Formats: sequence, C-alpha cells, structure tokens
Amino acid sequence: MLPHDPPAPISAAERDAILQRIAPIPVVQNLRFDVRELAHGYCQTIVPLDKRFVGAYGAYHGGLLATAADSVACLAIWGGIGADKHLTTSDLHIRYLAACFTDAIVEARVIKFGRTLCPVDVRIYDTNRRTVAAATVTYFLLDGAVAGDAS
Repeated sequence: MLPHDPPAPISAAERDAILQRIAPIPVVQNLRFDVRELAHGYCQTIVPLDKRFVGAYGAYHGGLLATAADSVACLAIWGGIGADKHLTTSDLHIRYLAACFTDAIVEARVIKFGRTLCPVDVRIYDTNRRTVAAATVTYFLLDGAVAGDAS
C-alpha cells in the first residue's frame, strides 16, 4: 500500500471484533473515541475535546494527543492483523505543530507490517483539517516474537 492509496476494507466481523476489544479500555471510554473508519492498516478516530483535558492555554493537552496517537495506531494495526493479536508500544515520537482547540481527528496508517515491529504514521488534525501533530508509533508484535511466526 502506497501512502496515498485507499486502505483495503475489512469485514464487518473484523471491525466488530476490534470495537469489542477496545470497549472496556478506560482510556477509550474516558477520551470517548469515535472510530469513524477501520480498514486494513488504517484507522480514523475522532477524539472529542473535553474541558477536563485541556492544558494551561485552553488547547488539547499534548499528552492526551500522544495517548490518542498511540491508541489509534494500535487500531490500525489490528485492522491488518486482527484484534486477537497481542502487541505493545515500543516507541512513540510526536511533533506538535499547532494548538488544537477543537475535537481531534486522529488518522493512523501502518507503514509496514513486520515480523516483530510495526511502525505507524499518525497525523492529528483539528476539525478545520489543520495538522496539529505528526507522530510515528512503533508497536512490538508479541505473538510473532513469542511464537516465532514469520508473517
């Protein structure tokens, strides 16, 4: 998949499995994730601005934007390998480009499905489609590492 190619769709059952997997997660509940699109290696989620989570200047707190980037990256990966797979964040780098005073639109696109590592490009926009942050999140695929799976 090239960066601007449309992501391949996933089945309704795959989407439902991912949504069921994240439903009990406290950060998903507290940040009120609204998953708009799930596809193979892609996820778009709206994270509503909540006055409880703003920083000193009334903008979205950067730490919560990083949390959203991390979480939505995971959803994009599960869209490609299935919600039954076990993974954990290896590293996250985020660059804040502008303050976000609106809901955050978080788009994650898998760069590569590796055997043990899966880097994801994440962009965060405000509702005016202004880029407010760019992140790279890498996940460690635990099933491949433990089972020696060569996928």
